[in-house]
Amino acid sequence: MNAPQLSLSRRLRVSPFESRSMPSASRVSVYNHVVLPVGYGSLEEDYWHLREHVQIWDVACQVQVEIKGPDALRLVEWMTPRDVAACEPGQCIYAPLLDRNAGIVNDPIVLCHANDHYWLSLSDSDVLLWAKGIAESGSWDVEVVDPGVFPLSVQGPKAEDLLARVLGESIRALKFFRFVASEISGIPVKIARTGWSGQGGFEIYLMKPEQGEALWDIIAEAGEGLHLRVGAPNLIDRIETGLLSWGNDMTLENNPFEAGLDRFFKLGKQADYLARQALESIAEAGPSRKLVRLAAGGEPVDPPRDTWPVLRASGEPIGKVTSMVWSPRLEQNVGFAYVPIDLSHPGAQVGFSAPGGLRSATVCGGDWAA
Repeated sequence: MNAPQLSLSRRLRVSPFESRSMPSASRVSVYNHVVLPVGYGSLEEDYWHLREHVQIWDVACQVQVEIKGPDALRLVEWMTPRDVAACEPGQCIYAPLLDRNAGIVNDPIVLCHANDHYWLSLSDSDVLLWAKGIAESGSWDVEVVDPGVFPLSVQGPKAEDLLARVLGESIRALKFFRFVASEISGIPVKIARTGWSGQGGFEIYLMKPEQGEALWDIIAEAGEGLHLRVGAPNLIDRIETGLLSWGNDMTLENNPFEAGLDRFFKLGKQADYLARQALESIAEAGPSRKLVRLAAGGEPVDPPRDTWPVLRASGEPIGKVTSMVWSPRLEQNVGFAYVPIDLSHPGAQVGFSAPGGLRSATVCGGDWAA
């Protein structure tokens, strides 16, 4: 059966890089109301190339929410348990955004331009409207807007070499989770040493969308001899690396303790925040389930369209697989699953029901060892 075509209209925002990233894409999705290319060759071909060379990604879908004004810090602090006040200008932090019940609204990278000016670089949920609702419901002296800033990403072990050709050798000194303002052939950008891969790289925030094609072409031309090709966030790489996907591995139904995001913050920060009471209650009682790494041998599985049930040996449903894919490097299926606390330790044995039948799996630690 032929795959359906994606119908494009004004309801989907246009990436400034679309004319360059889309023609050779074999698979696309929609993320934050923007078309996101997700594949060019096979999943494995894209994976091995990312691990060995360098890729340029159209990630304009990482929409920015700009929060600016005298109460900008107070508003950002209100949305997350992270201590945003400790974030210095030029620094990025990963900050889970939580609702009153400690449900995960989004997990953006927060870029601090000043203590009255922040960008939230988003996962796939409508934080702009949520942040505006909070801002307009109280006495917040702040402006919440979409600044019209779009990132592209350069990822892979040769990413630093590529950016050094474009920006000079000084870019090699940029530290992880830091960003700087710069220009590329007169095009104003912000450059961050961040990115949604385990192979290292940079995200380049385009300030003027009309210059998107020119920026793309400059970087593409600089990649000669580095085996640069167009790519996209890769499912195999992100699972091996342990990168969670909002909407897949965590949603509003999950709190940061069970999703393993509590390692990014400590309870009791000085500034007040929306989820404080809920988080303190969950911490006192302890979570009833945990998101774990799961490895399964046997035949490769196709990535799940929806969750798969996790089962005890007795056949009792006890959790769900949220993501899974075959890893050609580890030579097993790897993924994430929610399981009860008593089965969340490395080495625990569970089953899961996937298309084709019941499979056995092992809970793994951070290095994919049981």
